[in-house]
Amino acid sequence: MPWILALALAMAAHVASAQPAPSADDCLTCHAEPIDIALADGTTRTLRVHGDDLMTSVHATKATCVDCHPDAKDIPHAERTFASTRQFTVAQSEQCRSCHFSDYRRTLDSVHADAVGRGDLTAPVCVDCHGSHTMQKPNTPRTRVAETCARCHGGVAATYAKSVHGQDVAKNMTDVPTCVDCHRSHDIGGPKQAGWRTSTPDICGRCHADAARMQKYGLSTDVLKTYVADFHGKTASLQHKSSDGPKPDAKFVAVCSDCHGTHDVTRADAESSPVLKANLAKTCRKCHQNASDSFPDSWLSHYEPSWSRTPAVYGVKMAYSLFIPFIIGGLVLQMLLHIWRMAVNR
Repeated sequence: MPWILALALAMAAHVASAQPAPSADDCLTCHAEPIDIALADGTTRTLRVHGDDLMTSVHATKATCVDCHPDAKDIPHAERTFASTRQFTVAQSEQCRSCHFSDYRRTLDSVHADAVGRGDLTAPVCVDCHGSHTMQKPNTPRTRVAETCARCHGGVAATYAKSVHGQDVAKNMTDVPTCVDCHRSHDIGGPKQAGWRTSTPDICGRCHADAARMQKYGLSTDVLKTYVADFHGKTASLQHKSSDGPKPDAKFVAVCSDCHGTHDVTRADAESSPVLKANLAKTCRKCHQNASDSFPDSWLSHYEPSWSRTPAVYGVKMAYSLFIPFIIGGLVLQMLLHIWRMAVNR
């Protein structure tokens, strides 16, 4: 009878849906062997997966094969076709958002997502940085982040490795910034973004204004405060807070990276340091082309004025700290006496 056939089919469908998802061992029955698929552009892509990679991955106990490959719940599963290897990789990354949606959402604001949106499929997606079946903790060891970024940014990475930051990261020092500490991780920013230049002091200040961190290395935490207090810092702060924001390529005032470098930061007392007194005039001439050798003498660097270091500046500062309150106080007193006199003579 038709209703009996319908019932039998429904029961069969229920039994099939109740079947457990294939395990990694089930998948490796095929995928542990060399498997290559031909792509539409004539290239091939291997689908072989090494079991050891799965066991050592951070996903080993957190995700199954079908969590990332939901279209492979049935064995054998339907074949998928891709136009190119790159399209295959981009399709892989789309699966990450099912578990890591907050991180995925942040990537939409990154310079990498902007590049992909422009049609640049060479820009990195999730699996380019994290891998697929071999995912490891991104900060272990600390050099892993820079090594990952170096796959695309080799020149920058080589420069960074020679810097004071890169050398200390190679020692696995956790207080020293890697790429993502300055550029962020998923919502990656870069110098072509509006407001990036003027945000540089805030980026550097995350570490250099941290008293506990700087105390470990005997470094002053006054660098951000003294920068913001001088002409350069005040101008950068005002421009950064303006509603319109600076143009992406604006270079109207010196920020930290203009004097200290970006990826090639050196110790301030190093022979090649651009802020060493012997090299400072040359550094100033990047903006002030006609600056004389004595031009930097008008700058206090990141030192607070004191009797021992800059007595003239400190003396003027102290004089103003007394003179200005005296003038304002006298003006207020004069106004009060004038009001009192008017009240008495009525």
